[in-house]
Amino acid sequence: MTTLFISDLHLSPSLPDTTECFIKFMRHEAVHADALYVLGDLFEFWIGDDDPSDFAQSIRHEFKQLTNSGVPCFFLQGNRDFLLGKRFCRDTGVTLLHEQTVIDLYGKKVVVLHGDTLCTDDTKYLAYRAKVNQPWLQWIFNRLPFFTRQHIVNKIQGDIRVEKVEKSLDIMDVAQSAVETVMKAEGVHMMIHGHTHRPNIHSFKLGSEEYTRIVLGDWYTQGSVLVCTPEKQQLQVRDFVESMSHSTENPTDR
Repeated sequence: MTTLFISDLHLSPSLPDTTECFIKFMRHEAVHADALYVLGDLFEFWIGDDDPSDFAQSIRHEFKQLTNSGVPCFFLQGNRDFLLGKRFCRDTGVTLLHEQTVIDLYGKKVVVLHGDTLCTDDTKYLAYRAKVNQPWLQWIFNRLPFFTRQHIVNKIQGDIRVEKVEKSLDIMDVAQSAVETVMKAEGVHMMIHGHTHRPNIHSFKLGSEEYTRIVLGDWYTQGSVLVCTPEKQQLQVRDFVESMSHSTENPTDR
């Protein structure tokens, strides 16, 4: 009995090693799981469910093959794939979760989320997030020609990269107060999230009670998987087959 969690793959045609690792994971590991949870930022940027590229089609195919095999797959939008929607779910059989969802993990209540909403010290990012997640703005964006959307996204990504160079890593990390607020509100003692690219299992106390926060890793230099059984939770890595020397993405990007 195994449930798998992944996030922050940032899949892109320019990162073939990551894509190859993901496909191997889907075909040889996820297919044997009780369930797969993708906690956001599967893509470097998802421009829309109507993406006609061979790359996008290949990723949709992997999810369809997985769900057709009987493995339930759940997807939670991140800050790079917040435009992923109902059409993707229809095409793949994936279930889209709310941005903050409590799940049953072998009898234990666990809250799952991408993690960006926990970075409350990064007020500028949260303002940007609130803006781009407005339904009316997404409605307009999704009706622009695909090549126009690509141009807009490329410009936004360039601006974000420049801005992040000037930010401290502490500002882009989660705030402990936000973690505690969410866990108390949801009535859980375990949280699983991604976004920060700082894989770890954190334990802390609130009063006399023990709490656990599990942070998923990114897939820039190796695959990162949280493997959960009824007995334990373990962060594991999956090696890439090829060298990453030809990659062009910045490993510090969130």
